[in-house]
Amino acid sequence: MDTQVLIIGAGPTGLTLALDLARRAVPFRIVDASPAPFAGSRGKGLQPRSMEVFHDLGVIEPVLASGRFHMRMRAYNGREVVREWDVHEDRHPTADRPYASTMLIPQFRVEQILREALPAGTVEYGTPLTSFSQDDDGVTAVVGAETVRAKYLVGCDGGKSFVRKHLGVQFVGETWEDQRMLVGDVRLSGLDREYWHCWAGGVDQWLALCPLPGTDLFQFQATGLGEPSVELYRQIVRERTGLDDVVLHDATWMSLYRTNIRMVDRFRVGRVFLAGDAAHVHSPAGAQGMNTGIQDAYNLGWKLAMETLLDTYESERKPVAEWLLGMTTKIMTSGDMFSKRDDETLQLSLSYRTSDGEGLQPGDRMPDGITEQGRIFDLLRGPDFVTLDFPDGPVLVRPDGYVAAIGRSAIDAYFGANPVTQLHHRRVAARAAA
Repeated sequence: MDTQVLIIGAGPTGLTLALDLARRAVPFRIVDASPAPFAGSRGKGLQPRSMEVFHDLGVIEPVLASGRFHMRMRAYNGREVVREWDVHEDRHPTADRPYASTMLIPQFRVEQILREALPAGTVEYGTPLTSFSQDDDGVTAVVGAETVRAKYLVGCDGGKSFVRKHLGVQFVGETWEDQRMLVGDVRLSGLDREYWHCWAGGVDQWLALCPLPGTDLFQFQATGLGEPSVELYRQIVRERTGLDDVVLHDATWMSLYRTNIRMVDRFRVGRVFLAGDAAHVHSPAGAQGMNTGIQDAYNLGWKLAMETLLDTYESERKPVAEWLLGMTTKIMTSGDMFSKRDDETLQLSLSYRTSDGEGLQPGDRMPDGITEQGRIFDLLRGPDFVTLDFPDGPVLVRPDGYVAAIGRSAIDAYFGANPVTQLHHRRVAARAAA
């Protein structure tokens, strides 16, 4: 084998998977057809659960330094402010939820942070996948001008995924041809960067301008038709705000977004896996897409490394994708894109439970907390299964921060059913802090 895992696509999903495999010393290659990193914001909301993932992967500090919490929304009628609010009002960090609300951070900055956490030159740009085939032992792929033999291949190559199409996997769902949005990253003057500004002059007259933290850019979002251009965007700003002193100067990225609500019928075909937008696309409402891809990768990474429980990738992530499509569509059709969010949209209540029960159960996200030995998330940090020995009984936590088993007999049974996992296991006392 040339490598163990070949990752196709270097967006947030592929980069998260690469970083997770790197810390496990799993040989991998990550290639991308684009000649250079993606330069647009596209996604700009990072959910608390994704921040917990980045805490474990060791990149949370630069992420927090690059984003912003609690940016207030401002709705206008021309110059008049008709409403001002915080979508995440009253959500603040607690001991068990250190990241309590969505953070604004442009996608290109998230990708940059993940790339910089990898050795320089790890991502191979300008290297498209043009064909692949698989057998019982591995996958043979042609990337660029090279033939690569890998044990596994993961398609993280977006909504138009070559991997998915080559596999013949169905992308089930629909395209809303009447739901189109012009988006872009623009420079403009005349607006306060402390607020997310929006004008809602009817379905066809909606405009939102959101400052992108750590940059001099605003993300432009507007309903409408036409080919993206600076002149069109400038005209929309002028007409929909009615303000002569709000002036759009230039754009660094522009695109026309079409609402697709689709997901695959399979997340795995033999030794090939699909993750992120290659597996599911949906309405942008609720800032879920980038985050769900990150968490697809986080679920898959440790399973590829241990080469065990790989079938559970689909059984755990497919229901999440189904929920995702339904939830984002509900927000999109509600008429209130900026309503207050709950634990589901923050992705803190997502669970892999297989049975009901009160309190913490196997499949639930392990909450943070403070013990005499330190913060729980810090005790869990790393690539291993961890048994936290609490005074009232042990809890076995998976490498992705979800509970595997509770109680000594259940933990022994888990390891008995999955013996490879015990090779990647450590125990930590977890006495409550005084």
